[in-house]
Amino acid sequence: MARAMNPWGLVLWGVVACGPVPDAPEGDVVPVTAHQALASDNGESLNGLAFNGLAFNGLAFNGLAFNGLNSAAFSGWYEQDPALADTVMKYVTACALAAGETRTYTDARGQTRVWAGGLGLAPDWGAGRPATVREQQLVSGCLAAHVNKFGRTVPISVQARDGRGQPVATTPGELSTFAQREGCFFGNLFTQSGVFVGHDAPPLRPHESSVRACALETGKDACEPIARVGACETLCTKDPSGTFYTQCTYKGVSYAPVTTRIRPQDIYSCGDGVCQFTERAGFGLDSRHCTLDCGLH
Repeated sequence: MARAMNPWGLVLWGVVACGPVPDAPEGDVVPVTAHQALASDNGESLNGLAFNGLAFNGLAFNGLAFNGLNSAAFSGWYEQDPALADTVMKYVTACALAAGETRTYTDARGQTRVWAGGLGLAPDWGAGRPATVREQQLVSGCLAAHVNKFGRTVPISVQARDGRGQPVATTPGELSTFAQREGCFFGNLFTQSGVFVGHDAPPLRPHESSVRACALETGKDACEPIARVGACETLCTKDPSGTFYTQCTYKGVSYAPVTTRIRPQDIYSCGDGVCQFTERAGFGLDSRHCTLDCGLH
């Protein structure tokens, strides 16, 4: 199967959590994927975003109740950097709340922001209760999965079980459209434990390149603070169907991950006749010196 790449801009933040409530019981393991619509909507909303939000500190997000956005604590955090905070909340809401749900906030300048739900990974948190550890981990992994170091937009499929162990909504044909496995994303930004990514397919070969660089590229690059941790299959447990991962353990800590898939056409290859923005001119056949597509200069 041809590899595919998947560019998604995402902003994450470091956060300090209040004491989380116990995890919700997990239900039967069911293969699940995110709404296709979320991929499209998130792609548009994430376009052009970078990693600066991963280091964005201020509000203890575990204390953020989605039914209390007009609190003094939230307003104080938001007004530190309204543009970045607006972006962060787009991602938080899309990951945590279900499709069809929205949250509204009016800032100090009288501008009303409306953030739409999508995946519904944190139903209890979305209902106004403290986020469980599982919900913290799922939202953190979801945010990491939408980071894009190039600021480009490409649809992805996100697969997971929500905070209550229920399958996230999927659409017919999603697995066939997003046929290329990509990665597993996990961690906990709420407790400042970091975020991690493993590759769920062989890493890109020298002549290949991807806008979704963090999961499938090798070596050190600009994906920090997302840390690469090797192959998903060595760290994670698959659901019975083998479609996605239900738990990943790293350095003795177990996390509820999200698993991503991308479209095969979203991985570029030197020699396909198109000089992609991920390729460079030069003498050679690898993506950094792709004579066939980009010429010598």
